[in-house]
Amino acid sequence: MLASLMFAMTLAGADAPAETHDHTCQGPLQGEFRLLRSEDSVDLCELSANKVTLVVNTASQCGFTGQFEGLEALYQSYREQGFQVVGFPSDSFNQEYGNEEQTADVCYINYGVTFPMMATSKVRGGDANPVFADLIAQTGEAPRWNFYKYLVNRDGDVLGVYPSTTPPDDQRLRRDIERAL
Repeated sequence: MLASLMFAMTLAGADAPAETHDHTCQGPLQGEFRLLRSEDSVDLCELSANKVTLVVNTASQCGFTGQFEGLEALYQSYREQGFQVVGFPSDSFNQEYGNEEQTADVCYINYGVTFPMMATSKVRGGDANPVFADLIAQTGEAPRWNFYKYLVNRDGDVLGVYPSTTPPDDQRLRRDIERAL
């Protein structure tokens, strides 16, 4: 009986990392990114492992900046079910501070954001960060403005692209998240 138990534990241990690895490094959510106002980096493969992820390009001085509140509410509503929001502040549309301290204050103090925010980066053109370069390649749709949203399933497939005008509480967006979960 002990041999059977050890064999089962060995199989369980051997299968788990391979399965997790397959899920974590599929699609656009790959690579190390520095967190906003931090020297620490996060591996997007680990962060999004087995999660449905909403990737959003953000800006602190935009008419859509108030969407941070809705994004945080969305994150809180579904995070226990395996949902993740990842924000990428960007000055690609000339509406982000040049100082990460100010950007962080808008996110963390003004809007109480608790989901991961990456350091400021480009999200369009030849200088787009690798996540957005891959999202654009997969969908054929680059962000046309701040607060563009890309929904990525647990396998790394992009399920939908939602423009800036789609608020986080949009019924279609919520339905798509719920289906993916």
